[in-house]
Amino acid sequence: MPLPADTAWFPAKKFGWGWGSPNRWQGWFVFAGYVLTMAGGYPLLQVSPVYFIGHVHAISAILLLICWLKGEKPRWRWGKDT
Repeated sequence: MPLPADTAWFPAKKFGWGWGSPNRWQGWFVFAGYVLTMAGGYPLLQVSPVYFIGHVHAISAILLLICWLKGEKPRWRWGKDT
């Protein structure tokens, strides 16, 4: 269940659909872990691009799940707070 704006790790974007930059340290920690895990998968690219693409999809799905659970409810926004 999405969290309220004051406790959400990932706020909703002001324009468009989805989440913006993290606004709490927990969100930054998760995002840094995502980036480091992405960089850590570079050796898979040497083995096979298919393995690296699978790695990217897997960790991106985990990030999306965390954003869904710990972020504001995503919906299409046009810049207004309503």
